[in-house]
Amino acid sequence: IERIPKEYIRPEEERPSIGDIFAEEKMDGGPQVPTVDLKGINSEDLEVREKCREELRKAAVDWGVMHLVNHGIPEELTGRVKAAGEGFFGQPIEEKEKYANDQAAGNVQGYGSKLANNASGQLEWEDYFFHCVFPEDKADLSIWPKTPSDYIAATREYAKQLRALTTTVLAVLSLGLGLEEGRLEKEVGGMEELLLQMKINYYPKCPQPELALGVEAHTDVSALTFILHNMVPGLQLFYEGKWVTAKCVPNSIIMHVGDTVEILSNGKYKSILHRGLVNREKVRVSWAVFCEPPKEKIILQPLPETVSEADPPRFPPRTFAQHIKHKLFRQTDQERADTPKPDE
Repeated sequence: IERIPKEYIRPEEERPSIGDIFAEEKMDGGPQVPTVDLKGINSEDLEVREKCREELRKAAVDWGVMHLVNHGIPEELTGRVKAAGEGFFGQPIEEKEKYANDQAAGNVQGYGSKLANNASGQLEWEDYFFHCVFPEDKADLSIWPKTPSDYIAATREYAKQLRALTTTVLAVLSLGLGLEEGRLEKEVGGMEELLLQMKINYYPKCPQPELALGVEAHTDVSALTFILHNMVPGLQLFYEGKWVTAKCVPNSIIMHVGDTVEILSNGKYKSILHRGLVNREKVRVSWAVFCEPPKEKIILQPLPETVSEADPPRFPPRTFAQHIKHKLFRQTDQERADTPKPDE
């Protein structure tokens, strides 16, 4: 096609900010998303360890997003994960449709092209595959792609290693708030309850990239989000009032602080607004893993240690499910309380 269907065209006021992603990625001026080298994160050398942890903490405070390098997950494994995901999306549409999700029935796991009620009502220029990958007993392998044959083995191993990295990062962020190192992990559900949900985003070439978005501007609801991608630029962060394009850093995993950690830290760590651009030359694929607390079991609110007279709580107490609803429908809890129930 030469023109995109009208339901993909972004509102007029948004379009001037959508530029050529390749030109923007090459620009050297202006702020850059920080790169944090995790090599020394558990070093025996106190000075090396503290320097590494401070860099991670500072990036979480200033940006809420960073490129992690030397993260400990072998390149051979991330390569397998990427090959498996690209292999799935390279299949004919009939094969992919066998895994189609059923949003109407409330089942978002599987293959689809629209995940949520977008704030704008516009469609996003992407297909995706969405499923729970950890804990293993909560992952429904029956809906995972059978082709390519390595998809299940590679994705399971990657999820396991990413879960260990999550513990490491949450420990550093806990210490950065003056808490004991296991505290944030416990507050988001621990090993039993923290869910890792993978969303593989497939952004086809777009004939009019200046009119569309792959993913519209949003913050992640998760505790942390980890992203691999196929080295095609697309991620932009809203930093100090401007859209900043993330460079492609080889062998890195991009990590976002999500709303959950922002709330628990009373805003000391940032959940940054971000979006995805598309282009006409290259397909972009990204593998996002959202680390999410249980929907109802935990009340998300600023931890008492992060609150003071000078810094009162910035967020009201909500369950994770209520937080998602609040974001989707921009409803306050009061509005919901005032809405008549069907039987009233």
